[in-house]
Parts: sequence; C-alpha cells; structure tokens
Amino acid sequence: MSDEQTSSNAQPSAAGKSNLDTAFFGHPKGLSTLFFTEMWERMSYYGMRAMLVLFMTASLQEQGLAFTVVSAAAIYGLYTGAVYFLGLPGGWLSDRLFGGQKTVWYGGIIIMCGHIILAIPHPSSFFIGLIFVATGTGLLKPNISALVGQLYSSEDERRDSGYAIYYMGINIGSVIGYMVCGYFMENVGWHWAFGAAAVGMAIGLVQYRMTQSNIAGINDAPANPLSAKGKSITWTLIAAFIAGVTLTVIGAYQGWFVINPVALAGSVAVVFTITFFVYFGYIYFMGELNDAEKKRMWALFLVCVASACFWSGFEQAGSSLNLFARDYTDRLIGTFEIPTAWFQSANAFFIIILSPFFAALWINLAKRMITPSYSVKCAVGLIIMATGFLVMFFAAQYAADGLKVAPYWLITTYFLHTVGELCLSPVALSAVSRLSPARYVGQMMGVFVLTYSIGNIISGLLAGSFDPENVQEIPGLYMQIALFSIGVGIVLVLFNFKAKYWEREGRKDEGTDHEATLSEQPAEQKV
Repeated sequence: MSDEQTSSNAQPSAAGKSNLDTAFFGHPKGLSTLFFTEMWERMSYYGMRAMLVLFMTASLQEQGLAFTVVSAAAIYGLYTGAVYFLGLPGGWLSDRLFGGQKTVWYGGIIIMCGHIILAIPHPSSFFIGLIFVATGTGLLKPNISALVGQLYSSEDERRDSGYAIYYMGINIGSVIGYMVCGYFMENVGWHWAFGAAAVGMAIGLVQYRMTQSNIAGINDAPANPLSAKGKSITWTLIAAFIAGVTLTVIGAYQGWFVINPVALAGSVAVVFTITFFVYFGYIYFMGELNDAEKKRMWALFLVCVASACFWSGFEQAGSSLNLFARDYTDRLIGTFEIPTAWFQSANAFFIIILSPFFAALWINLAKRMITPSYSVKCAVGLIIMATGFLVMFFAAQYAADGLKVAPYWLITTYFLHTVGELCLSPVALSAVSRLSPARYVGQMMGVFVLTYSIGNIISGLLAGSFDPENVQEIPGLYMQIALFSIGVGIVLVLFNFKAKYWEREGRKDEGTDHEATLSEQPAEQKV
C-alpha cells in the first residue's frame, strides 16, 4: 500500500466533510501529536545549533574549543548539511523497512543520546555527540513532515493549513531552544546548555509515545516493504555504516589521519549535489512514472533549486550572523547584556506573529484567482531573503569602521529573512507533499531535505570568509550572497508560466475534477 493510499484510508474524502476529524483546531487529532513532537525536537536542535560556532570559536579559557572561524564555519556547515543529507536514507528506511512512525521514534532516541553525549565535558564528546544528533535527525525530520501530509486525503483542503500549524510548532520550539540554551550558555555553562537540549528531546519522546494512538494506522508499516533478503542486506549495510563511522572517529582521535574541515566541506558539497541529481533522476527515469507524475517532478525540481539557494543564505544565522551579533553588535540594554543566541530567536518570533497574515494572504489571492506557481512563491521568498543581506552590507560597513552597530540592524535582517521563509519554506513542504509521486513520497521528502544539506554546506563555506581579523571583507561577503540570491530568484520567476503548466497539467492528466485544482485549493496558502 502506498503512502498516499494510507493517507486516504486514514481520513474520509472531502465529500464527507461532516465526518472529518477536527479535534485539533479543526484538524485531525494526530496533528497535535506531530506538532508537539516536532516542537520539542526543534527546541533541542535549534538550541544546540545556536551554540555550535560560538562554542567552537570560544577560547580555551572560556572552556571553548578555540577553533579558527574558517574551520568552525566549515564544521558547522558539515554538521548541518549532514543533518539533512541523512534524511535521504531516513526516508528510504521509512518506506522500505520501519514505517514512518517507528522511524520517527528511533530518530528521537538517537537525537536525545547525542545531546546527552554533548553535555559530557570531555574532549571527545563534541564530535561524537554531533554524529548522533545528525543521524537521529536524518531519521526523524523527513518522516515526521511526511506524516503530517498523510493525515489528510488527497481531496482534503485542510492539508496546507495543517502544514501551517505544524510549522508554527517548529518555531515555538526554536524560541524555547534559543532562550533556554542561550541563557544556560552565557550564565551557567556550555555543557549545561547542551544538557538542556537533551531534556527537550526527552519531553518530545514521552509526548510522542503517550499520544501515538492519535496517529494509529498512519504510515505505521513500510509503504513498499523489502523482501526477507532485502532486509538482511539492509541490516548488514546499517551495521557496516556504524562500524565505518566508529573507525573513522577512533582514527581521527588517535591521529591515524588528519581531517581538514574546509577541504572536506568543499568535497562534501559536490557529493551532496551529485547525489541529489542522481537520486532525483533515478526516480524520474527509473521509477515507472506516468506523464502526469513526470510533469509534476519538473515543477518540483524548480522548488528544490530555490530551496538550496535560499538555505545557503538563510543559514548564515547560525554562523556569520551569529558571530556578527557577538563581536560587532552592541548588546547592552542598561546593565543587561543580551545573550548572543537570543538574536536568532527573532526569526521564530516573527514567524509566529506573521503566519496568520500570510495564511490570509494566500487565501485572499486564491479567491481572486491570483495563483502564482510554487516556483514563483519560492522565488519571491528568495529575493526578500536577499534584501536582508543588503541591510547587513550597510551594517558591516559601520563595523568595518570600528563601530559596534545597534541591534536593529540584525533584527531588520531577521525580519526580512522571516518574510522570505514564510514565502518559501512551508510552500515548498506542501509542494513536495502534493507534487511527489504517491509511492515515493517518503523518499522524495528525503530528496527535498537534501536541498537543505546543499544549502547548509555552501552556507558554511561562505561563512568561512567572515574573518574577524579582516573586517573590511565582511561587507563584500554579504553583498555577494544578496546578488546571487536575487539573480536565481529572477530566473525562477521567468519559469512561471511553464511551472504552472506542469503543476496544472499533471493533475489534469490524472483526472482531477477541476483543471485548476492547484489554484483553487489552499495548499498554496501555506505560511
């Protein structure tokens, strides 16, 4: 049974709206389970992520690792890129071996263990903990996103509104993470802050297990299960992966070889990009897709391009913008010094505040038959995000003159980044859920999450140009990111008419009731 079929069986059709499950703000009660699980997982992830570059670049006297900025930024990019790259095998394991529900559970446990290891004040704990967190997130992240879409039938018009609520949970969790871990980081200690992230993930796991009955029957078994021989081979490969990672870690710590994080990040960026094209192409050419599915795949490809470019700029929040907040921003309010990590919470606050306005915007545009393609909405988000770096270009010029800038420069940048994110990220998640071939939905969510990997690796490499010893080059870094993002956005806008054709004709060829179903349904209301 395919994932889409599972979803349809779990919810009545749109024709029987009176029988719809509306227990959670008009949505299936299973959404509450996924909402709170993701909220606490994001609390742990973002709370820990906000500290990484700061911890790595802090001096030994400050109990940091004393890495250079270029090395710390590369490691940060490798870690955040690996987090999402591992979503590819995570989606595959869900579809073929575990089912979505078990994969989310196993992933959460591994994440919690990783944060516990990070909380141990030992020289070897840092990289081992990062490996655990990255692996667990690769299992959890793509599959919990896919589970949200599977709560609804293909005709259920609440799907995109459900993703909007789910996305709200992500941002509430990130606010909690930034505030709690940021406070512990500067007032108690680094490892206490890492421990707080472990507690957050533990709460999410307890909640998930206690309310799992809410998602009974939703992807609780593999959509396309392996044969007995296939399972044996898969478990052998999993064991080999664990052994390989273990030997690599031991070898690095024992000095058997030296890892250059900058060179490794560049190579990994190439590998991730090639992997994306190979996997996407494999499903397109070898997945036995019909013409309608292939048209939707082309529309989805444009969304993936926009996503990779967007995150390469947006993820400067945890690296170069984080360092800018620490080194070049006046953080004093009277006698109180704002913790560096708290600036990143501005993004989540703005999302929570602006989400209802964007939901209303997409609804009202749809009522007026103004329905841009997914790629145009993503392009708009990309261009708006780029304007945030134009703001930072001017702020960095003041910093280059030896001044500490007011906090509103960063706050304005995060506001623009938030508006761009609201235009792109939930819309893109909805596009993957709707445009992917039904029997590959888990794997396609993994392929899409791979664009986060590509963006994060590039982001880390770009942030390596943030040199505290050569502040004169920082304005150029931000202008480079802005111009590139604007250029890609313009190209995507030029594809608008073709993209709308791919989206509409794909559904028309499948025999949908309306030629313009995509325009009429509020999936593109996504905030």
